[in-house]
Amino acid sequence: MAKPFILEWVITENDHGKTTRQYLQERGISKTSLTDIKLHGGNILIDGIHVTVRHVLKKGEQLTVIFPVEEPSQTLLPEKIPLHIVYEDDYVLVINKPAFMNTIPSREHPTGSLVNAVMGYYKGIGLTAAPHIITRLDRNTSGLVLVAKYRHIHHILSKQQQEKQVKREYEAFVEGIVAENNGMIEAPIGRKQDSIIERTVADDGQYACTHFQVVERYKHKQITHVRVMPETGRTHQIRVHMAHIGHPLVGDDLYGGSQFFLNRQALHCRRLHFLHPDMEKTMEFSVPLPRDMEKLLQISADDPGH
Repeated sequence: MAKPFILEWVITENDHGKTTRQYLQERGISKTSLTDIKLHGGNILIDGIHVTVRHVLKKGEQLTVIFPVEEPSQTLLPEKIPLHIVYEDDYVLVINKPAFMNTIPSREHPTGSLVNAVMGYYKGIGLTAAPHIITRLDRNTSGLVLVAKYRHIHHILSKQQQEKQVKREYEAFVEGIVAENNGMIEAPIGRKQDSIIERTVADDGQYACTHFQVVERYKHKQITHVRVMPETGRTHQIRVHMAHIGHPLVGDDLYGGSQFFLNRQALHCRRLHFLHPDMEKTMEFSVPLPRDMEKLLQISADDPGH
């Protein structure tokens, strides 16, 4: 039998006299979730007895919220694909995604995605839930991805994203020698005309802001190693912005980069920072460069001309 997601609290003096609805909304449970609980097999209990959201809370009561079991979409196929899980608890997964793997299935790649792999992992541990991707990466970008295990956790973390509390830091290699030691690129991004994939800087695009910092310059190879911190999360943002200032990512042939050294964009999400939705403490994770980017780093570092 599928195990539901459950949250529990003991009511303190500060919350005495509040309605259950008010208390739950203060803890990030949305109106949609409350409706879902009411209509689809969830429950709200006080000391083990069913109550409505109009119940007035008293100090010392135990409030239990049982969420309906999430049924994953029938179109999502569980696959037994190895995962590099950096962190896991009852609420979230942090996964180091390899390059050449979609985050979610697409028409071109309906299987083999991170979501398919997570579904297979859930099946193996007996968890009935749908993977909720918080921080998506392009197919050929490697690095850390944050996954919420349940819809409610997804809601909380998505709100954090909107408030810029979920932060990511990337390592990248770009073509040419970046003159400034650090900088900020503010340029709106929109869909390129006549393309469903490519994005471009466009006056009518969405606001986008990217910060970068030079790590090392390799003059003989005409490559710069940069650390990149996107303030917004537009599709292909780092790739578009770096190409916009004349420094496309190494290997990124979609945006003008050469694949002489690398057969994919040299972009890796190395650091992830967010506020844990239950423990309410800052979580920070980092992973080293993958082998192909380490090799590129070695090729560049061995260069006597830098």
